Order: sequence, then structure tokens, then C-alpha cells
Amino acid sequence: MNTKLTLTIDKSVIERAKAYAGKQGRSLSSMVENYLKAVTNKEEKIAIEGELSPIVKSLVGSFKMPKDFDYKKEITKMRDEKYQKYLDSGNE
Repeated sequence: MNTKLTLTIDKSVIERAKAYAGKQGRSLSSMVENYLKAVTNKEEKIAIEGELSPIVKSLVGSFKMPKDFDYKKEITKMRDEKYQKYLDSGNE
């Protein structure tokens, strides 16, 4: 459910933000909403990390996935490898 919010922001900031939003093909409202979601999600993530065990905390961020990593493809590949013997036996 959407609701209205009134903000007091310097006029020049609003003008620049509207121009930026327009270049992105988005509304200023959607950009503000996404920013607020990101900020609050970050806060939630910090709170959750506070509940993690020290071992898990030490692992967080220790491994970076390649930018082109496609987990769906990897899952499919692993599944296919796991069940390949059944596929091969069905062709005999």
C-alpha cells in the first residue's frame, strides 16, 4: 500500500534529483523509496550479523563470487552430473 510523504528538501537538490531520475527512466518517488529500502535493509543485515556465531561472522565476506557467476546454471550442472548415471543407464 502506497502512502504520501512530505519532505522538505532544498529546491536545487530536488531539481537535480528529478533530472537524474528522468535520465534513469524512473520517478523521483521510486528512487527515494529504493534508497530507503536499501538503508533499512542494511540496518537489518547489521542486526542479523550481530546474532551470528563468531565462526559464521568470520566467513561473511571472505569469498567473492565472480560477477558473471550464474548460480542457476551451476545448480543445473551439478544436478545433471549427479543424475547422469541414471540418464546413461536408460539409454542402454
